[in-house]
Amino acid sequence: MKLPFPLPSRPSTALLAATVLELVVLTGHLAAYPFGITQERPARRPAPDHQRHAPGTGLRPLPGSPDAERPVVLLHGFIDNRSVFVLLRRALARHGRRHLASLNYSPLTRDLRTAAELLGRHVEEVCARTGQREVDIVGHSLGGLIARYYVQRLGGDHRVRTLVTLGTPHGGTAVAPGAGIHPIVRQMRGDSSLIEELRRPAPGCRTRFVSFWGELDQVMVPVETACVDHPDLDAVNVRVTGIGHLALPVHPAVATAVREALESQQTREGTAPSTGTSSVA
Repeated sequence: MKLPFPLPSRPSTALLAATVLELVVLTGHLAAYPFGITQERPARRPAPDHQRHAPGTGLRPLPGSPDAERPVVLLHGFIDNRSVFVLLRRALARHGRRHLASLNYSPLTRDLRTAAELLGRHVEEVCARTGQREVDIVGHSLGGLIARYYVQRLGGDHRVRTLVTLGTPHGGTAVAPGAGIHPIVRQMRGDSSLIEELRRPAPGCRTRFVSFWGELDQVMVPVETACVDHPDLDAVNVRVTGIGHLALPVHPAVATAVREALESQQTREGTAPSTGTSSVA
């Protein structure tokens, strides 16, 4: 089996452990992949207020909680589908998230901008269905880059409160298998016109960014390319130790950190863009 990432000639113990975990995750994901091929059916409307859990009787927040009501849109990476978020979705649902929506975009999509436009239409549909004005988005790898383009270049910041990215090549990655074959892969390289677009000024962007990057992510080269580095964006970059690219959407510690990022009550109005770092072990 060909690994989806290169190994150095003398891998460290941590990297070997991460590689084994990557293979385990890959095996599990291949088994789950067929179940995520079709588009997700819209969820049923939530139960009336009097049927929801009361305080102390369950994990669901009180009726009217902004975190419970705000939908979360999950966006997968290249040649993938919504099945990659099975565990993360379950973790968010256990802690009260009532509106969870996944979007599949075609692997035949040739332009990231087209996928970003599709995401914008999907967000509008989710808002109309749930009656909410804003959503949160969690994007893995290419999915995070699609979501960033929507937020930063297509006016999506008026709909997206928080964008969480997992192993996303914000600065472009030197590891781009098939770049000569698939146009959307070429767009993930650091010298692409699309990455250059994302480096342009973005004054007044209202979305809060939380970017998770892995020290052992062999798909992001250099690994820091998965950090958001833009003077106009309100961004926090979270270092993840001990795991690689494929494990980011399924690792329990990352799931907990993602949930905490989405539950943050940090306001967007009247605050200056900020940058920061933290870590997840």
